[in-house]
Amino acid sequence: MKFYILNTLRLLIAIGLGGQLFAQTPTTEKLVKRTRVGTLDNRLNNDSLKTNSRNLSKNTDAKIQDYLIITKERDTTFLDTTLTIAKEYKFNYLRQDDFELLPFGNMGQTYNTLSFNVNPYRLMPRFGAKAKHFNYMEVEDISYYRVPTPLTELMYKSAFEQGQVLDAFFTVNTSKQFNFSVAYKGMRSLGKYQHAISSTGNFRFTTNYQTKDKRYNMRAHIVMQDLFNEENGGISDEDLVNFENGDKEFTDRSLFDPRFENAENNLVGMRFYLDHDYALSSKDSLSNHHITIGNILSFEDKYYQFDQASSNTFFGESFLTSNLVDKVTLEDFYAQLHINYDHKTLGKFMTSVGYTNYNYGYNRVIILDNQTVGNRILGDVITLVGTYNNRIGGFEFKGDFGINLQGDFEGNFVRVCATYSLNDQFKITSALAMNSKAPDFNFQLYQSDYLDYNWQNNFNNETFNKLSFGLSSDSYGSLELSYMTIKNHLYFKGNTSFTVIPYQYDGTINYLKAKFSNEFELGNFALNNTILYQSVMDGETVLNLPQVVTRNTLYYRNHFFQKALYLQTGFNFSYFSTYNMNAYNPLLGEFYIQNDKEFGAFPRIDFFINAKIRQTRIFFKAEHLNSSFTGYDFYSAPNYPYRDFALRFGIVWNFFL
Repeated sequence: MKFYILNTLRLLIAIGLGGQLFAQTPTTEKLVKRTRVGTLDNRLNNDSLKTNSRNLSKNTDAKIQDYLIITKERDTTFLDTTLTIAKEYKFNYLRQDDFELLPFGNMGQTYNTLSFNVNPYRLMPRFGAKAKHFNYMEVEDISYYRVPTPLTELMYKSAFEQGQVLDAFFTVNTSKQFNFSVAYKGMRSLGKYQHAISSTGNFRFTTNYQTKDKRYNMRAHIVMQDLFNEENGGISDEDLVNFENGDKEFTDRSLFDPRFENAENNLVGMRFYLDHDYALSSKDSLSNHHITIGNILSFEDKYYQFDQASSNTFFGESFLTSNLVDKVTLEDFYAQLHINYDHKTLGKFMTSVGYTNYNYGYNRVIILDNQTVGNRILGDVITLVGTYNNRIGGFEFKGDFGINLQGDFEGNFVRVCATYSLNDQFKITSALAMNSKAPDFNFQLYQSDYLDYNWQNNFNNETFNKLSFGLSSDSYGSLELSYMTIKNHLYFKGNTSFTVIPYQYDGTINYLKAKFSNEFELGNFALNNTILYQSVMDGETVLNLPQVVTRNTLYYRNHFFQKALYLQTGFNFSYFSTYNMNAYNPLLGEFYIQNDKEFGAFPRIDFFINAKIRQTRIFFKAEHLNSSFTGYDFYSAPNYPYRDFALRFGIVWNFFL
């Protein structure tokens, strides 16, 4: 497998370096949402094919709008090679805006969450080890492509100490009907602290096919992922004083003693996915309606494993004194049959029947204190799902529902959303969502070589009710308000020792969240602001979140050298208020509640210089440049310090044949 991936990367790079280049017509981050930020940046960053005297693509008829990116939900955008402030926020290991996440000290480690979010469409329990899943690509994270000429993208960013992250991507249409893509994101970083190496790999292969009459469509992907981390439990309690005092002797972070140096965990997964459908009538016919039938097949095999060379009292007593191995697997097969009815007046209807076969567990049975901890959760679930979509004038309606009809897991969801465009400047969105799902598998069953990490529970379903409202304007920014009630909330918490076990809250949590984003402009200067306010009522001890999270970016942007160079430079200021920050447990791969000490209220200031030369974007950043003079009280989790000052470099490069 490694040999195959290595040779694939070599092929991608060779193809990419041989490609001809061309630039992009101005576009925004999303085709369907043109914000003022994107509009101004793209106006300054004007590399349009229409204004260029030369078209460097071998296909003279190709336009940037022809390089299509298609999501699982069939939303379509086109390739964006511009440089906006949103690109600065997304240039990280996850390649997404991490405003509501707090990264750990080393790239490729986990993230602490600064807000609370749920998936309103979930009917089945999750695998568990959620702290390991931030870079795990789910079905909805995979995109499909349609391109007039072969396209390559290379993304590189330096890591901490030894290592880097490289995301290499190549896609081509062998004909107008058939496309395939190959991509691999590999990362390795030594880190500043002892025994903290991260090494991850995400291989993706996608393909899609459409017949000439457009009646049959097929999309498929294969994803193989391996997310490995050395775990040290954070720095020891004795060394916390040396860290917070800023002792110069310990500016070399490798001098700190970790809690242990003999553990590692790994999340490995492989998925095969096929989605295809057939239209019973031609979509370009004069008929006012058409019917499509389709089928989805998905198989995913994954496991999470924690290894430790010798037992450590940090996790309590153990069955073994050496070579401790905790491994849990999940095999998940899903089949769906759906039918779509599309009417020009009545709207779009979809209904589907799904079948899930799951097999989660271990290869042993544990008897502890005359109690038996089983080894398997397996069974079948049949689901019914429906959606409705329609647009009437300025209103757009969408409704979704789902329910588990048969099986051991009860679950259901309902979501209704309405969007109204007041004019070209204002859009209003409101939504109501309700969801009930079974607890994650690792809440129900867990086995370990450590005695206290063995349980089998019969918790109730978690229930979420959420009412949300959004207002967006090109001139004034966007506002998102939501109010959520959470019943039977499940969480991990430490007991009398360092052991972490699952609990269920028997009350109702009320959670309010408000997020505002906007940008002020003055000439070539701009101030971009994102402010999050949240409040947890009737559950403050089981859902710990900072009340305020903010990010403010003051930057300058302009063209130079007869518009051959586009420059973007400025400062990022990030901050969140103090709160009882969640702690991290590397054995479970989960965060857990602690109410003993507050963390936060430390500023993070970054200085960046970004540049765009044709379709190449270059990123320089001085991260956390204030770390040495605003106090060494910065943590990503208890005993896990946040990052010190570091210089980072990266590049995103597109090639077109």
